[in-house]
Amino acid sequence: MAAEREGVRERLPAGATAAGRPRTPRLDQPRPPRRRLVPQWDPEAFGRLSERTARFLGTGRFIVWMTFVIILWVLWNVSAPKELRFDEYPFIFLTLMLSLQASYAAPLILLAQNRQDDRDRVNLEQDRKQNERSIADTEYLTREIAALRIGLGEVATRDWIRSELQDMVKELDAHRNGHKDQHGSFPAMRAERPPGRDADDR
Repeated sequence: MAAEREGVRERLPAGATAAGRPRTPRLDQPRPPRRRLVPQWDPEAFGRLSERTARFLGTGRFIVWMTFVIILWVLWNVSAPKELRFDEYPFIFLTLMLSLQASYAAPLILLAQNRQDDRDRVNLEQDRKQNERSIADTEYLTREIAALRIGLGEVATRDWIRSELQDMVKELDAHRNGHKDQHGSFPAMRAERPPGRDADDR
């Protein structure tokens, strides 16, 4: 049995197509990520970081902390011993740090503003579509109400039916009174005729 299995294993890759077939990526599996020399980052994460930074730079807490650091920097470099001072009177290093902070803060603030503009644009587009749907619904309801009013104009109302019934009652009363007058004149006409004779007997 072992010899037969070894023979089967040896026969499997021996086909003409198995040896020369190039290995293609399978369609039911995702492609492996390609190696790139440039490092990649998540733009959404970077955008959220820029928004948090811009939001912090626009607060009073940042201004207070920056003022405190600058005052401490100046006081240390003025009153400390010369061996411990790291930035002399023109404070060139402080100016460099402040300009570096401003050069990074400006693009971060612009990036946060661009993201906010994109969100505002999406919100405005959604509001415009919602307004269009609301206008279409309002026009549809207006047409439906107008059609109902036109239909109600042709439907008999309660007051109209009441007035028609009152007119019919008056006509019936007038017709009944007219029949009473005619029946009241019949006995007199019959009294003039002799009993037991009809008009055809004359």
